[in-house]
Parts: sequence; C-alpha cells; structure tokens
Amino acid sequence: MSAFDALKNNRKKSLDKLKGQIDKISSKSYADPNADKYWKPTRDKAGNAFAIIRFLPGTDPSGEEAPFVRSWDHGFQGSTGLWYIEKSLTTINKDDPVSELNSQLWNSGVEDDKEQARKQKRRLKYVSNIYVVKDSGNPDNEGKVFLYEYGKKIYDKINDAMFPQYEDEKAMNPFDMWEGANFRLKVRMFEGYPNYDKSEFDSSEPLLDDDDKMEEIFNQQHSLKELLDEKNFKSYSELKTKLYRVLNLTGSSIDASRTAEDDVDENLEDDVDENLDMSKLGKETAAPEMKEAAHTSINNASSTDEDEDDDLALFKELAKG
Repeated sequence: MSAFDALKNNRKKSLDKLKGQIDKISSKSYADPNADKYWKPTRDKAGNAFAIIRFLPGTDPSGEEAPFVRSWDHGFQGSTGLWYIEKSLTTINKDDPVSELNSQLWNSGVEDDKEQARKQKRRLKYVSNIYVVKDSGNPDNEGKVFLYEYGKKIYDKINDAMFPQYEDEKAMNPFDMWEGANFRLKVRMFEGYPNYDKSEFDSSEPLLDDDDKMEEIFNQQHSLKELLDEKNFKSYSELKTKLYRVLNLTGSSIDASRTAEDDVDENLEDDVDENLDMSKLGKETAAPEMKEAAHTSINNASSTDEDEDDDLALFKELAKG
C-alpha cells in the first residue's frame, strides 16, 4: 500500500491523532515535577496561617555541610511585559547573566541604572527538610516529611536559637531530632506582606518518644545535595537568551569581563536585598512594587528584608516564552 493510500484509509485515525495532539498542547502544564516535595503553610482569606513544624537534620548529617542549602533566584518583569523568573547560577558558584548585567548597571554611575539593578536583584532562600506536626490549613500534611523553603526572618530565628544573645538562654540545635524543638510558624499579613515575627520555637524535646519511628522519619527526608545538582539549573546561554528577550536587549549588552571592584559592588547590592510584591502579577504591566531593605548581614550571609512566601511556580506560564 502506498503512502497516499494509507493516508486515505487512515483518515479517521489521523483526525483522532491530531485532536489528541491539540488537546495536549492546549492543556500543557508548567507544574514543577518536584512541587509535591515542598510544603507551604496554607493561608486563610486574610492571608494568615498557623502550623507546627520540626526542622530535620538532613539525609546525611556527616556528608552535608549543613541541614539546609542556600539558593538564589530572580523574579522581575521586563520592559516587554514578559517575566524573568529563574534560578540564579550563583547558587552553584557559576557566572549568571543577570548578576553580570546588574554589576554593570550598578557601576554605571546612572541612578536609573541602579534602580533597574535593584528591581532585578537576586533573592536569597534557604531549604530544609521538615516534619509537619500540625497544619491547620491542610491536616493531610501532618505526619509527613517535606522540603521547606524559607527566607531571612525564619533563618534569623534558627540562628538566634543556636547563638542566644542573653546569658539566661541556652543554645539549641533546632535540627536535632532529640534536643531540638518544634517551631510554631505564625504568618500574618502586615502592610501587604507576609510577616513571621510572631513565629517561635517551643522548649527543647524529642520529636517523638520512639527512636524507631524517628528513624523512619529520618529516612523519608529528601536529598539536599540533589537541589544543587547542575542538572536542575538552566545553562548560562539559556538564561542569557531569556534575559535578552525579557529586557529587549541586543548585541553584547552583558560584558563578561568583570573586575574585582564589580564583584564588591555586586555583593554589597545583594546585601541590600528587597522583597518583590508578586500579589499583582498578571494584573498589571508595570514592574511589581519593590520594598526597600536595610543594610544588614547575619553571619556573613546575604539578607532579605522580609520572607517572601509567594509561590512563584504559579507564575511559570507567564515566565515562559
């Protein structure tokens, strides 16, 4: 049978196949395949949330440098109306096109350039394994192990527990399954932003009274090293192409040759991180409001003004293209 005859005889199958392809395209999803590993507090209509969680030590306490990993990302809207929402390669100690461009803008001496660099800043996040003791918004999560992404406010509370400021306070390792403590996560909206100031650790106590059950929980943890695998990051060229499209840049707008002074200025800028208001994403064409932050640093770690609890995964489709 010739190809033409097969085409004629299989017309109905061809139509069904075509419909299937169109349905697949129409219903394509940008959901993160690892999204089910992460936990987020469920907020009520007022934006408030309450949960009790326990920070865990990680899958390999002897092999992992810390029971958390630090990561940076960018989330901003360009003059084209397109969004750039991507992980920063600086997380894995590689050159990143946005950081390079921001360094140039910051050192240009033009105030408008500095303002653009501020809007395109990288944002610091931490990720740890947690055990959910209580989740008022979603009880199905209770008794399960997740990855939890958090910012400076919660990191500071962990830091304060480990390095107390007053002589009547005892140092505690929040990640210890026996001598750590449950963390009462309290989220409330303040001036349009999620605020974590009321969150606090309970008194030190074992996670459970049964070591066998705690071992089961320990074995359910997710690899933190895996999060820093290069395969989970886009390449420099992919990010640069995306950045040029979002900002409508042409030519060699990013000069790969950077000086030591550039790096100093970039690190200073990262130390003045700001908080993107993503609540109006998709409802306006202007860049979201930026919130000014103080020049602060905790244990030489870059800091943000407020935790940013917005789920950027919801906006992946807007960032595509």
